[in-house]
Amino acid sequence: MASSQGESPQHVLQSSQENDPSSEAAKLVREKLKDAEIIPTVIDDFKPSLGLHVTWPSKEHALLGNTLTPKKLQDEPSIALHDIQAATSSPNTYASNVSYVITLTDPDAPSRDKPKWSEFCHWIASGVLKPALCDPKDPGGCPPVLSDLDEVTSYKPPGPPKGTGKHRYVFLAFVPSNGTTDKLHLVKPSDRKHWGYDPEKGKTKGVREWAAENGLAPVGANFIYAENE
Repeated sequence: MASSQGESPQHVLQSSQENDPSSEAAKLVREKLKDAEIIPTVIDDFKPSLGLHVTWPSKEHALLGNTLTPKKLQDEPSIALHDIQAATSSPNTYASNVSYVITLTDPDAPSRDKPKWSEFCHWIASGVLKPALCDPKDPGGCPPVLSDLDEVTSYKPPGPPKGTGKHRYVFLAFVPSNGTTDKLHLVKPSDRKHWGYDPEKGKTKGVREWAAENGLAPVGANFIYAENE
């Protein structure tokens, strides 16, 4: 990965949160991730600085643990990010010159009880944030959207096998740990199973290891449940 000197965008985005560590929005995200055992199973504990919005063309949304039907998740979703310490419509809550990385992982493959394929890589893409084309008076705000996507691993829609119960599908947003604004050269996993890693006996591997290898730090998260009924 290319590198350059400069202030870390993660530091910039988290500055307001450090002044107010009791942020209710950040606490809610962490609590939801912990309740679903995503922290610490999928990712180490961290302080979210960005709200991660996931919207499919079917108009379905990821809402920190809602259950969705797989057939409505077949097309690649759009991603928007906003500073969870500020109003979603604020124009100065993100670094427009930084590449953000979005991943989607399934730690419950082929089932939560027997996750022998865990984690399963469903998507890796990077892009820059641009203002959303929407009405700024919309009560939901207009968080900037991730655009000009460079797909490292193409989107594979959730497809839990029959009889395997609900799967957690986890979206994570990352920024370069060193604050670089250079083009990222992300490693593509050699296989979707285990994110291309050889799992240790009794231990799964996935997005956490991949992010560390690529020098990325988490700044946001969201997730859904999906089940083949």
